Amino acid sequence: MDIRIENLTKKYGGQRAVDQISFEVKTGEIVGFLGPNGAGKTTTMRMITSFITPTEGSISIGGKLLEDHADEIKKHIGYLPENNPLYPDIPVIDYLEYVAGLQGIPKDEIFPRVIEMIRITGLNPEKHKKIGELSKGFRQRVGLAQAMIHDPEILLMDEPTSGLDPNQIVEIRQLIRELGRHKTVILSTHILPEVEATCDRILIINRGKIVADGTSELLRKQASGAEILRVRIEDGEPNAIFKALQGLASTSQVGFVDGQKDRFEIQCHAGSNAAREVFQLCVQQKWILTEMIPFETKLEDIFRKLTTN
Repeated sequence: MDIRIENLTKKYGGQRAVDQISFEVKTGEIVGFLGPNGAGKTTTMRMITSFITPTEGSISIGGKLLEDHADEIKKHIGYLPENNPLYPDIPVIDYLEYVAGLQGIPKDEIFPRVIEMIRITGLNPEKHKKIGELSKGFRQRVGLAQAMIHDPEILLMDEPTSGLDPNQIVEIRQLIRELGRHKTVILSTHILPEVEATCDRILIINRGKIVADGTSELLRKQASGAEILRVRIEDGEPNAIFKALQGLASTSQVGFVDGQKDRFEIQCHAGSNAAREVFQLCVQQKWILTEMIPFETKLEDIFRKLTTN
């Protein structure tokens, strides 16, 4: 099911927690929802799940307005909130059977579905323990299992790998990728490498507004605007190399890398091809070019640039 958000706003008194945002998420798409604390991520997710009501704007899911078909649409949504609400005194398997019943799964299908969720989320060794006896990582797995127990078409996950060890994180990422082939997934997280490893597209929200929307490659391209090269040039006097690089038509700025006298970072004018000019310069001056690396803008740098203004 597709999600369509149009001019969505949520006000708390005079404050706009979410401010006129619009975006779409298609079936089979995994979207990473990024933003600093208080940016509006959780508020947006709660409005999509119908937990809170928007002040303005609309949410359409599967072509139907949420405000008109909330009870029907909620059956197709699985939600893992940031603070995983679980009952600590109930054994895992009993809790999942209880949740399955709440989600309207027929009685004869509940136990097989619970066993399937236990298998998928790796809970088998802990299935008879009380939830309060589990580690934080396994409690998170219980939360994932309850969000998926009714096989929803839409999954909203707020920090799904919080508290998991590195091996568990890899397993959950693989699970999310697999689920994303057939479902609509919105994933909120502060772990930027997780977004790149898991998501097809990235939305960045800051102060209630969407400030970026695209693939990680597109965001890098938009953020950098111009090529950055790191080169290593030997058999030449460092200051002479520095001045020669500054004099290239394609170069806007040159600097030494980490104080090393034979390594330079070159920022180029947009649309120019500095690599060819650097190579030709080294040939003319009989310098040895031993390294030339296009410098990739980090997602972390993009995030900071868009959310610290």
